[in-house]
Amino acid sequence: MQKFIIHGGKKLEGDIIIQGAKNSALPILSASMLCNGESVLENCPELSDVYAACQILTSAGCTCRMQNHTVSVKADQIRNSEIPESLMQEMRSSVIFLGAMLGRTGTCILGYPGGCELGSRPIDLHLQAFQKMGVRIQEENGILTCTAPNGLHGAKIHLQFPSVGATENILLAAVLAKGETVITNAAREPEIADLAEYLRKCGAVLTGDGSSTIMIQGVKKLNGCTYRIMPDRIVTATWLAAAAVTGGTVRLLQADTSSLEGILDVFEQMHCSCSHTGDKICFSAGKRIHAVRSLKTMPYPGFPTDVQAIVTAALCTADGTSVIEETIFENRFRHVDALVRMGADIQTAGRIAVIHGVRQLHGAPVSATDLRGGAALLVAGLGAQGETVLTEISHIDRGYDSPEKILRSVGADVVRI
Repeated sequence: MQKFIIHGGKKLEGDIIIQGAKNSALPILSASMLCNGESVLENCPELSDVYAACQILTSAGCTCRMQNHTVSVKADQIRNSEIPESLMQEMRSSVIFLGAMLGRTGTCILGYPGGCELGSRPIDLHLQAFQKMGVRIQEENGILTCTAPNGLHGAKIHLQFPSVGATENILLAAVLAKGETVITNAAREPEIADLAEYLRKCGAVLTGDGSSTIMIQGVKKLNGCTYRIMPDRIVTATWLAAAAVTGGTVRLLQADTSSLEGILDVFEQMHCSCSHTGDKICFSAGKRIHAVRSLKTMPYPGFPTDVQAIVTAALCTADGTSVIEETIFENRFRHVDALVRMGADIQTAGRIAVIHGVRQLHGAPVSATDLRGGAALLVAGLGAQGETVLTEISHIDRGYDSPEKILRSVGADVVRI
């Protein structure tokens, strides 16, 4: 079992190049299954979730190669429409292959997805949408058999909640379906727009991505292309938080500043200096950051739930009291107990966390319980005095490409054992 040994209290100073976005790479890898010929995906992060996605593609009959952050996928011969149970359990995002598999073969057999235990994340929205598009669904012993005996057809689909996964899955199924599909109350996340841009470059016809109404006109075929994955805004926020807790000064390069307004605004409320031009962010924190009076997670363009735990860690040593309301997942305060073990003063009640800033955190043995909670503990350890031993870091490897190397390059004392 691997772990991080962190000796905190060292200012981060220097340049960090932002990795490709996990939440963009996974649906685009799935979308490559829809295409004839080869797709070459550049700026793809080397993550355990990405490796799992490549295994799913390979199990379906695709040829998949990864080298130097570039993944090449050839999907000319899809031989298998069943996603192995072991791979479904590795990551929540595995369900995104359902839409692509239905779009390509008209059939998909799969179990319920695994991933971080953040609370109820049912796939009912996905299945209800597919039924409107002509899919028949049977469940037996936890295995779903989805078939479209007459082929997929377009439909008008209203999402009761702007689910990112459901929006992406419908897009994947609709681009090769007969007729027009209209999604209302669609999720607006930048990663959806990135998926849509890849699909357009492959020959799909769709408009409205980035808004709450997306229209897709089905086409007969798609062709692979070369495409560059967008930068990861959640990783960007993580390195900003790491600089904030250490009083550091960093430049983040190759960032997608257009998708970060809601995140940068929170760090400005902390009295950090933050400016950006093009794809570069210049960030500096003083000796002690300030509390954020009230913060609520919301679908994009609101404050992202994926950043909540990371900002909570930063606010543990802020001057004043911060209140965070988590509106997306009910179990997204699982990292709090570990932060309290490190000396934080946090009270939680339901979906509310009240954080009273303390002067200093101290190192302690802690374990990651999920991807973003693990990143939060990594951030806390960087700002704490003494040694933090962070275990269960396989969660962190699902979303961060060699984080210990990145952090050491800007002065942190963190090693992987």
